[in-house]
Amino acid sequence: MATLRDIKLRIKGVKSTQQITKAMKMVAAAKLRRAQERVMNARPYTREIGNLIARLASEDDLVNNPYIAPRDVKSAALVIVTADRGLCGAFNSNLIKESQRYLNEELLSKNITPHLYCIGKKGLDFFSRTQADFIGKKPGIFQALNLEVAFLVARDLIGGYLNNKYDKVTIIYNEFKSIIQQKIVIEDFLPVPVLGNEGDSKLKAANYIYEPEQKMIFNSLLPKHLNGQIWRILLESNSAELAARMTAMDNATTNAKELIRTLQLKFNKERQAAITKEILEVVSGANALKES
Repeated sequence: MATLRDIKLRIKGVKSTQQITKAMKMVAAAKLRRAQERVMNARPYTREIGNLIARLASEDDLVNNPYIAPRDVKSAALVIVTADRGLCGAFNSNLIKESQRYLNEELLSKNITPHLYCIGKKGLDFFSRTQADFIGKKPGIFQALNLEVAFLVARDLIGGYLNNKYDKVTIIYNEFKSIIQQKIVIEDFLPVPVLGNEGDSKLKAANYIYEPEQKMIFNSLLPKHLNGQIWRILLESNSAELAARMTAMDNATTNAKELIRTLQLKFNKERQAAITKEILEVVSGANALKES
C-alpha cells in the first residue's frame, strides 16, 4: 500500500506534468494561428493555378508533355510527410499505418517497385528500420519551414521523374481540416493531373486569347504549379500537426487535473485512516492503564 509520502510525491509529479502539457498547448495554439493563416493563403493560389493549367493543356500536352503524359508504372516514388516530434496524438501513427497499407496494397501487390522520400523525422525513423529504398530524406524541416525547402523537395522529385528513376510520384500527408480534425490524403503529384477543380467541360467551354502564346504560358506555369503544390502540402501537414498537438496536450492537461483530484482524495482517505488508527491506539492504551 502506498504511504502518504508516496502519494504526495506522485501528486507533485502529476502537477509538474500538467504544467508542461499546459505550456505545450499554449505554444501550439500560438503557432497554429500563424500556420493556419499561411495554409489558408496558399490554398486559393494552388487551386487557381491548377485550374489554369487545366485550361491551357492541349491534346498534344496530354500525350507528349513529360510532366503530364501517362506512363506504364513499374516503379513509384512515395513521399511520406510526418512530423519531426511526437506528443501529437495519433497524428504520426495513423499516417505511417496508411503509408504501410498503400505500400502493400497499391505497390508491392501489383509488382511496382517502391522508392520512399521521407519528410519529417518520425516517418524516417520508422521506415529506416525496414528494408525500404530511400531516394530522399528531409528530417527537421518544420522547425523553420520556408519556400526554399519546398523548392528543393520539388526539384528532387521532378528530377528523378524526368530521369526515369520512377514512373509515378504519390504524396501521403495530413490535411488540415479544423483544430479537432485532420484528414489523411493520398495525392498524385506526377504525372500532373490536369483536370481542374471546376470540371473539365466548364474549363474547356470558354475561349481565351493568350499573350504570349498558350504553349509558352503553359510551360512557364507548370514548375510554379508543382512548387506550389509541395509548399501547400508542407503547410497543410504543419498546421495539422500543431492542431493535433494542441488537442492532445489539452486532453493531457484535463486528464492530469482529474488524476490530481483522484490522488488528493486518496491522500485524504489515507490520512484520515492513519489519524483514526492513532486515536484508537491512544484510547486502547488509556483503557488498558485504567484496568491495570
